[in-house]
Amino acid sequence: MQLGFDGMPQRLYACTPTRLSTWLDCPRRYRMTYLDRPPPAKGPPWAHNSLGASVHNALAGWWRLPVSARTVTAAGDLLEQGWLTDGFADDAQSAAHRRRCRAMVEGYVARLDPASPPAGVERTVATRTDLIAVSGRIDRLDDRRGPAGGGELVVVDYKTGRHLLTADDARSSLPLALYALAAEGDATAMPAGRAASPAERAGTGLGAHRRVAGPPAASRGGHRGRVRGSGRAIRRRRRWSR
Repeated sequence: MQLGFDGMPQRLYACTPTRLSTWLDCPRRYRMTYLDRPPPAKGPPWAHNSLGASVHNALAGWWRLPVSARTVTAAGDLLEQGWLTDGFADDAQSAAHRRRCRAMVEGYVARLDPASPPAGVERTVATRTDLIAVSGRIDRLDDRRGPAGGGELVVVDYKTGRHLLTADDARSSLPLALYALAAEGDATAMPAGRAASPAERAGTGLGAHRRVAGPPAASRGGHRGRVRGSGRAIRRRRRWSR
């Protein structure tokens, strides 16, 4: 038994947006995934996870190339070289999705300026409340502030699902809100966000579905309240499960 000392700070519960979302979605699944020991056996890999990781890795790798090498073809080549085949039914299915994703990635980077690199790629950010410390990784962070101080930081979150995203999806997204809150600590302006989805119905690009991830002040307060409430509940559950 460890004795406490008056005035000592309370230990924060370290977690990720995924953990918080799991708790909000299903506390029982949270307990089975993160608390119960031994943990449940993992099932076989999923093809959609392999597809998403392949696209994310290709886009991150493209920005790490020299400026002169940031071409449309280079983005497709990175996708091909790093393609993950786990979870697909067979080689034919994997090849079909690889070709589709190459077209998506190339269509998306064709609209980017290779000479204007983002402020961060695969950047880890963190924020905290009085109960928990949350950290996560942003796919891309753009600094669109001008010399006079106008503009904003923009959280770019790549989405590879088939669901067509809307502004409401962003405003209700706890992970995007947490990323925006974390980035807010390093900027004078509240970041906005942009979700780029490969499932653009009208073309083959990583669609320019723009949405606000930095919600209005009232929404930010609501997300902070959700985080604090989740932190209290998680801490109670952890004490109960010991």
